[in-house]
Amino acid sequence: MALEHAILVSLLEKPGSGYELARRFERSIGYFWTATHQQIYRVLKRMEDDGWVDVRDVPQQGRPDKKEYSVADLGRAALSSWLHDPIEPERVRHDLAVKIRGAAFDDPAALIREVERHRQAHRDRLAHYLAGETRDFTGPGASTAGPAEPLDAERELQHVVLRGGIAYERMMIDWLDDVLATLGRFGPGR
Repeated sequence: MALEHAILVSLLEKPGSGYELARRFERSIGYFWTATHQQIYRVLKRMEDDGWVDVRDVPQQGRPDKKEYSVADLGRAALSSWLHDPIEPERVRHDLAVKIRGAAFDDPAALIREVERHRQAHRDRLAHYLAGETRDFTGPGASTAGPAEPLDAERELQHVVLRGGIAYERMMIDWLDDVLATLGRFGPGR
């Protein structure tokens, strides 16, 4: 996936400035696609030049005007084309897994601290995802379609992506628990 497609999706969900897009990448799109502020601004400029986004100046009091981006017809067509193109399933590239295999040729127990650090990072991300799910989808005040209400595709598809992130983090924590149990069976120097 190109960053352009992630930006188009975000702008279709809600037009915004480059700064607002960067915040969305930190908060929700970042669950599955990351980009720096510089990358976002660089790609927005290219998308503007290519006619994929429309830009309007929004006056602000006491601050310089901001640029608000929205998806143009060419951008919508580009996204539609991309959505209909097949993509290859992703392959896992996992540095920690290579380290774990390589530990057989060194001291397996020496990796325990590193695996614990990764496990904590996944626990933290899971907690963040669960808090977002409660805030946006399942908690008090979160709107959910009742039996008489039609499904909201945007909301349902955002939630299913978040549920995928939650499942992934839970799987990683379970796997890292297994790794820690395995490494714990080896003493220093085996």
